This record gives sequence, structure tokens and C-alpha cells, in this order.
Amino acid sequence: MNQVLRCSTVLLLLATGPLAGQQPPSIPAFSVLESLDADNGWEPLEFPNIDRLTRYELVSEDGRQVVEAHTDDSASGMIYRVSLEPGDSLVLRWSWKVANVLETGNARKKSGDDYPARIYVAFEFEPDKAGWFERAKRKTVSALFGEELPGKALNYIWANRLPVGTQVPNPFTEDTVMIAVNSGSARVGEWVTVERDIVEDYRSAFGDDPPRLVGVAIMSDTDNTGGQARAWYGDITLERP
Repeated sequence: MNQVLRCSTVLLLLATGPLAGQQPPSIPAFSVLESLDADNGWEPLEFPNIDRLTRYELVSEDGRQVVEAHTDDSASGMIYRVSLEPGDSLVLRWSWKVANVLETGNARKKSGDDYPARIYVAFEFEPDKAGWFERAKRKTVSALFGEELPGKALNYIWANRLPVGTQVPNPFTEDTVMIAVNSGSARVGEWVTVERDIVEDYRSAFGDDPPRLVGVAIMSDTDNTGGQARAWYGDITLERP
């Protein structure tokens, strides 16, 4: 697919959400959901020109209810929309498990921009900090899709080969930074709990304080590599320290 369009569409679908208070919103927990649909807070995240979609379903895995993702030369996700000022610190916590990594996956290359599991965190667009070309591009995309695009994004990945702790720009857009929080096959088949201060990570990635948080998404995709992967996502929370 057109990867620039894909990255823009990912951010587009994270763009809007209800206004939250000072405390982080309670993200609907997979462990207690009766179904995966918009009525329960999670919505499908699909992309233009992608016919093969990743399958997401609630399953019982290791004694608890989680979301299982199965991707086969496919791409799509599930999103939860928020509207929240991050403040000085905001901790994102989740657990996940993968059945495999992608041997041909490579976070530094467009052809390898696939991961068995990842978490998108998207932020509000700041027009006063963008150049003329960026503003014009966003106006064009907004005209096509009928919505305002958000701005930068953090992309927490179970990397295929990138060393843990490494941050690299997405190969299609510098507005998204990939952060390897797990990598390789050393912990394949194990549940891993991840905790990240998204304010600290945003400052490290972009050299500035983050604007308003507008969305969180899960995504497993293999449309660039043509591979297969399976992953499980546990509950996701946002917390003030």
C-alpha cells in the first residue's frame, strides 16, 4: 500500500475523542470486555487499499481474557480515542506476548516496517511548530478524509532485530518514532509487562514537551514483509505517577 498514506491514516483515525478530565481515562480493559466493538470503546483501525486485515478477537489465554491478533500478509489495528493533557508525567502500562518475530522485519527499512505487536500513541498536531509544507500537506489530507490529522506519534514495538531501547524514525515519516521495548525471539511465548513514561519518551524522541494525547492503538501487521505473526495483548492503562 502507499505507506505515507498508511501512516497518515493511522494518525487520522486516532485524531478525535471525548475530552477527558485531569485524571487519565480508564481504557476499557480487554479482561472484562464482552465484545470488541465501538460500544465498548475499541474501534477497528483499517487502511485504504488494504484488503487483508489482521484478525483481532477476545480469547482466553493463560487463564485470562486478552486480545489475540493474527496477521497473514495483512494490516489493521484496534484504537481507543482519548483527549488528555499529558502533564509532567504519564505512564502507559500494558502486557503482551508474541508467538514469533518476523525474520525479514527491519524497523529502518520501508520493506521491513512490520511487527508482531506494537502500540501507537498519537498526539495533537501543533500547527505553530510546523513548516508551510507540513501544514499544506495536512490540509490536503484533511480535505480528502474530512478530518483533522493529529501530529507526532510514539510507536512502541516488539522489534524483530532492533536492540531494546533503540529509538529510530519511522522509515516513512519522521513524525513517528519507533521505540524498541522488546526485541527478537529471546522472550517469544512469554508474557511481558511494559511500562513507559510517554512524556519522557516524547521529549527524548522529539526534543519538546508533548501536546495533548489523542489516541492509543494496538496493531499487528505483516503487509510489507508478507509474513505471518500471532500476538496477544493484555490490559492497557494510563496512570499519573
